Amino acid sequence: MASKRIADEPAYVLHRYDWSETSLILEVFTRHHGRVALVAKGAKRPTSSFRPVLLPLQPLSLAFGGDGDIRTLKSAEWVGGHVMPTGEALLSGYYLNELLMRLTARDDPHPALFEIYAAAVRLLASGDPNALQWALRGFELLLLREMGLLPALNLQTLTLKPLSPTDSYALVPEAGLQWVSDDPRHALRGEHWLALHAALASPSPLAALLRECADLLVQLQRPLRLLLNYHCGVGALRTRQMMLDLQTL
Repeated sequence: MASKRIADEPAYVLHRYDWSETSLILEVFTRHHGRVALVAKGAKRPTSSFRPVLLPLQPLSLAFGGDGDIRTLKSAEWVGGHVMPTGEALLSGYYLNELLMRLTARDDPHPALFEIYAAAVRLLASGDPNALQWALRGFELLLLREMGLLPALNLQTLTLKPLSPTDSYALVPEAGLQWVSDDPRHALRGEHWLALHAALASPSPLAALLRECADLLVQLQRPLRLLLNYHCGVGALRTRQMMLDLQTL
């Protein structure tokens, strides 16, 4: 039986590691097939056409084939569009990649999430320092929603009571969105959660979040980090810890 061949598939490299002296195993995020593992044979040879192309945070067009857990990369082309992010933006891109590696399953398509990831990477590559935090928080929110891990932001999770615009509510990993009375430091008012809920319901949610809720996204840094760590089963993501370590140098 002939193996299935995929051609002209939009993709990004999330992670790569050595498979042999000359080859690599890639974890790629594709538009139509989700996260896929590929072997890039001979990719480490100086003369390989794969060598300058298989870079993270760069839009690619791939062809691959095979029926096993790890398929074979046939061709890879850079499709252009933006330069490689640098500095803090580069580390932030690696952070997005780590989230996808931890929270998505192989061969589970998420075409809408692919487009959101591509848009977030373009923001990171833009060089706008404000866009960096907006892109990270917006992507985190939409990734959690796509994975079914984000509670509805227009209701109290445990009671299903509607939010009061003037009361404060916290996003708690074990209990979802709940009313708080005495510690609003990591909480938002009901009107803010409702604004986020409306932006998420937009046909272009990332654009709506950046346009209408940019200031709120910055306030969500700690609540979203706790929620992501909870669902990833870690105290801190490796890329996040690396960024903190660099800030202390």
